[in-house]
Amino acid sequence: MTVASTTSGEIKGVETGGVIRFAGVPYAAPPTGSRRFRPPEPVAPWDGVRDASSFGPISLQNESPLNALFAEDPEPHDEDCLFLNIWTPALDGARRPVMVWIHGGGFVMGSGSTPLYQTTDFCTRGDVVLVSVNYRLGALGFLDLSSLDSSYAESGNVGILDQVAALRWVRDNIAGFGGDPDNVTIFGESAGGMSVATLMGTPAARGLFHKAIAQSGAASAATTPDQVASTALDFMRHAGVETVAELVRLPDRAILDAQGAMFIEAMANPEALAESGDPMGILPFRPVLDGEVLPRSLLDAIASGSAAGVALMAGTTLEEWRLFDLMEPQPVDDGVIRARFDALTGAGGKALDLYRSTRPGATNKELFVALMTDLVFRIPSIRLAEAQLSHAEVYKYLFTWPTPALGGVLGSCHALELPFVFGHSRDPRLAPFVGTEAPAHLQAAMQDAWMSFARNGSPSSELLPEWPCYDRERRPTMELGDELRLLGDPGAEERRYWEAAG
Repeated sequence: MTVASTTSGEIKGVETGGVIRFAGVPYAAPPTGSRRFRPPEPVAPWDGVRDASSFGPISLQNESPLNALFAEDPEPHDEDCLFLNIWTPALDGARRPVMVWIHGGGFVMGSGSTPLYQTTDFCTRGDVVLVSVNYRLGALGFLDLSSLDSSYAESGNVGILDQVAALRWVRDNIAGFGGDPDNVTIFGESAGGMSVATLMGTPAARGLFHKAIAQSGAASAATTPDQVASTALDFMRHAGVETVAELVRLPDRAILDAQGAMFIEAMANPEALAESGDPMGILPFRPVLDGEVLPRSLLDAIASGSAAGVALMAGTTLEEWRLFDLMEPQPVDDGVIRARFDALTGAGGKALDLYRSTRPGATNKELFVALMTDLVFRIPSIRLAEAQLSHAEVYKYLFTWPTPALGGVLGSCHALELPFVFGHSRDPRLAPFVGTEAPAHLQAAMQDAWMSFARNGSPSSELLPEWPCYDRERRPTMELGDELRLLGDPGAEERRYWEAAG
């Protein structure tokens, strides 16, 4: 049987790889026309059985490098994009753990149906129901227009509200797909990991999930009303419009062109980004502390118990910034590295001396990679863990396996753990990123850990050493690499520096 019932009507899926997949399932009304920049609305019911054999359009976006990575044609994209996908072992009334994947892509690209995230492993290996979600991206999901029109008070977070709507759909419908609505784990990477942490601090998401995995993303993404007011004006300038009414009527292509122009303008001057002192400045579209959807600092909210009882697993890769460093092939001289450290730390000499002392012989570019890895990913991940410590069990990991691809220049870079989590580390299409001989033991151990965590709130597995909860004294962190071992407070000197710096 491949037909399931939802609150909006019946849908028919397809059997694939020993599981049943339902693709392109609408969880909210199309956010088009007058709904542009507005919170998601309920999906209209349908008569008969809706075909769910094909993925729906993805969020409007400029072309993603992921397509080239998989040698795939670009996925069709459209403003009508609020669809989710479900993989389930069976429609048998069982109450299996549910894992809801929130994709990354800098809040401007990506989808829940990218081939990298299409997997049957969670169902066949872990007896888990997997859900992946599309949500609005870029200006359509995160352009705060409240400074221009107060009726758009929530416009800067409609992408997050899409995720909340998807989680409500899961709560109301997943039992019909063999899932347990009382055992839902949200997990995501990069902007998806930032989304996970954002949802932990979002009042509207309270009670919709019970565990969280934040991969290379934490509670540091949200921007301020002052920053987003400037972004809104900048976007209007690039789009060639003067009023919100004009913006609502703007063609899709003009929206994308304005986004692309803003990105090119920012990337053309990396020194200006460094001098801004905002390491998240590369992401002009991201959640905003708007006083409505997000009423307070995410870390403060989480530390105060906004996600009480939600077990957390959080971690990063060892050299996150190596992936982004590819965009700057030129060497960095001593003057430039000192200026960047000064702008980003406020104490350039002291910080630079510390990073040089812990990395003897490192080049200036390697020092900058280490600094940005800490600033954007590792330290925020630690702070997220610490904020949740008194409210639930917390587990930390560090992914250290270096890819041999591209002559080893990527090291243990951003997003490298994803093929291991989703079971694609030996996929030939990913050879330019992972190589051809990724360690099978690492993939098996990571998948078991992720599935175990979804099942019972602990990532412990027979394939791993004992993995205790995180604490501020020992700071146990599981190394996931060629070796699988428990570390104590990795990168302690840098952590202490940032702890003192506040």
